[in-house]
Parts: sequence; structure tokens; C-alpha cells
Amino acid sequence: MKRKTIDIITLGCSKNLVDSEQLMRQLKGSGFDVTHDSETPKGDIAVINTCGFIGDAKEESINMILEFAQAKEQGSLKKLFVMGCLSERYLKELATEIPQVDKFYGKFNWKELLHDLGKAYHEEYNIERTLTTPKHYAYLKISEGCDRKCSYCAIPIITGRHISLPIEKILEEVRFLISQGVKEFQIIAQELTYYGVDLYKKQMIAELIERIADEPGVEWIRLHYAYPAHFPTDLLRVMRERSNVCKYLDIALQHISDNMLTQMNRHVTKEETYHLIEQFRKEVPGIHLRTTLMVGHPGESDEDFEELKEFVRLARFDRMGAFAYSEEEGTYSAENYEDSIPYEVKQARLDELMNIQQGISSELSALKIGQKMKVIIDRIEGDYYIGRSEFDSPEVDPEVLIKCSEGILSTGKFYEVQIVDSDDFDLYAKIL
Repeated sequence: MKRKTIDIITLGCSKNLVDSEQLMRQLKGSGFDVTHDSETPKGDIAVINTCGFIGDAKEESINMILEFAQAKEQGSLKKLFVMGCLSERYLKELATEIPQVDKFYGKFNWKELLHDLGKAYHEEYNIERTLTTPKHYAYLKISEGCDRKCSYCAIPIITGRHISLPIEKILEEVRFLISQGVKEFQIIAQELTYYGVDLYKKQMIAELIERIADEPGVEWIRLHYAYPAHFPTDLLRVMRERSNVCKYLDIALQHISDNMLTQMNRHVTKEETYHLIEQFRKEVPGIHLRTTLMVGHPGESDEDFEELKEFVRLARFDRMGAFAYSEEEGTYSAENYEDSIPYEVKQARLDELMNIQQGISSELSALKIGQKMKVIIDRIEGDYYIGRSEFDSPEVDPEVLIKCSEGILSTGKFYEVQIVDSDDFDLYAKIL
């Protein structure tokens, strides 16, 4: 049994997770048993799907490879394979440094792994995946790569040019996922708003989302990783008109000072950013905005950081993450700027920014007390059912907690609730 079991370990983002799920379906179709992110690996073979985005992620990936390499040396593992973004970027170096790995693959040639295991790629499963998420939601990847050239970002180096999947192929996958019980779709891409430019010679994200929304069985659609420059405003109409398109947008803004936006090669200004946020909230009343900001990029002055803090206070994002600049070799920043801001300063700025946001999040959560919401139940934890509203994406956003004593609820089902309490992030509710 052990010889027919393969352990898949996925690191990094949800786009990597989709790749792992596709590989798992192929392996199962070839007769293997497959585990995912198992705390105690069970097989003779392990596949690590790595992340290579920033320093911390690269370190996590390397540590995971070394841990499994040690298991192989000790005899508890026969074969070790590595794929994903880290090995796409550093394939030759890794093969030299960690010879215990039987073979490194990049991000896009994982089909070769099947051949190396003596199996063929099953074309009939090309849209199928073995879901690692709860069966009621799935991530839906609509493109690969990115044509943006942000100064700090290694993603275009790793993934290459933007390549959109055809609309019909995406819809085929949606229908398959619905047949598996999926009701909620997290739409993901390196850059969502560029969708279609390569295939259809224009931005097609609004039409794609309309087409997905028309599929029977699609209850919620949530949009991730938009870009502010040349934002396709027709998408706001779709969000406003379609009840199954969540009033939620994940748009990474990174900074607000014109000085930093220029140095970051963001192709947007402070004035345009404020106008865009205003437009979002005017055209889609009740929209919840998630953003990501960066501190410590080369050239960020105290004045730039003060502007950023003021931006967070004024914009009052519903969801916000932030990270400190990490120099990535091969990027514009690494080759043209000096990483001169000390780590301690970056960390202090990061802490200060997140403290401001924590207060805002707490205030915004408290304003929801008394409101009625539709939530989907993800799981049970201790004395609570854990659910989410349309404004909450899995794993990154707040959750809605309902006491188990409220009654018997079913995972993957929707319920009407009333919010009765809140803390800094999560909400507490009762069933109506």
C-alpha cells in the first residue's frame, strides 16, 4: 500500500494549490493513492510544490525540501520530487545543492513527473481536479503569468507572459466543479483584470464573470488579485447586477505616494487611486475591499510612509494585508535600487501600519452588529460552527462564528444569520 501512495505538499498561494489538485487527479487516475499536506506522510514517494515569491516563502520551501531529503536519507522515503515556482526559478542551483531530490520540475512541466513514474497524462481528466478544499468551494485559475513589470516583483520572471485560458475551457471546468458539489468560486490569477487581452485583444474579465454567473449552481463568485491601472470598470456593473457575484474585490494597491508608485513602476497615481476607490464604493454600494500594501521599498522616505498611513486611515479598507520589501534578484528594484532601508525600520513600519488597520477592522466589524447576513458553513471548531459571509474569502479573511447550541447546521449549506457580537476581526451570529 505504501508503494502506491504519493504525498503531495503544497506551499505558497492558491494558484499553486490548483496545480497540485490537477496533479493529484492525474495520479489517482493512474492508480495511486494520494494524500495532501499530511502531517505524517504515508507513502514511498513525495512531491513538494514550492513557492518562490519572496524571501520567507523561499526559505519555507527550502526547509521543507531539506526535511524530506533527510527522510529519504534515513530510508523512510524512496523518491522525492520537487516542482513549482522555486524550482522554476532556481532549477539548476537546487539540483546541485540538494542531490537527494530525484528530479526538479518547473511550474509548468509537471506532466513530465507522470512519465517519470511510468504513467501517461490522461487528457480526459484535463479539466478535473482532486479538491483539497472543502467540497463546497474551489479556486478557479483563469490565467497564468503577468505582463506587468512592478519593480519589486519576481512573478513575471517565474511565470512568464500573461496567458489567458479560453472562456469555454473555464466554463467547462466550472460545470465539472458544480457537478462535484462546488457552489462558491474564488476567481484567481496573477493579474485578474488583464484577462483576455492576449486571446481576445481586449479586457474580457467582465464578460467572463457574467458567463460564470449564468451557470446554474454558481452561488457565489469572489474576485482576487486585480490591478488598479486601466481597471475594467464594466466589472463593477456585473458585480452590482448579479446577485451571485460577491460585493468583494481583492486589489493590491501597494502604496499611495506618487514618489513610491513611480519607483514601483505601478503606472497609477495617488489621485487615480483615490478616485478608483471612490468609484468602487459609488457603483457597488456595500462593496468590501481587500488590499495589500508594501513598506520599505527602496526610496521610501518618512514622508512617503506618513502618506501611506494617512491613506489607510482615510480609505478604511475592510480587509488589508501588508508586507515588508524583500529584494528579489533579477527584478528592476534589485538591479537599479539599493536596498538601503534597515530591516528594523521596515518591521517597525509594518507593525505600525497593521496596528492602524486593526483598529479600523475592529470598528468596521462592530458596525455589523444587528445586521442580517447570508453565510456558508465551512466547518466545526470546538463549540462553534465556522462560517463566512460574501465578504469573507477562505483562509485570509474574518469568519462568522455560530454557537453549536444554536442547532444542527450542515457544512457547505447557506443560512441566514444575525450578527450579535464582534471582536477585532471575527463576527458572532445567531441563526434566524
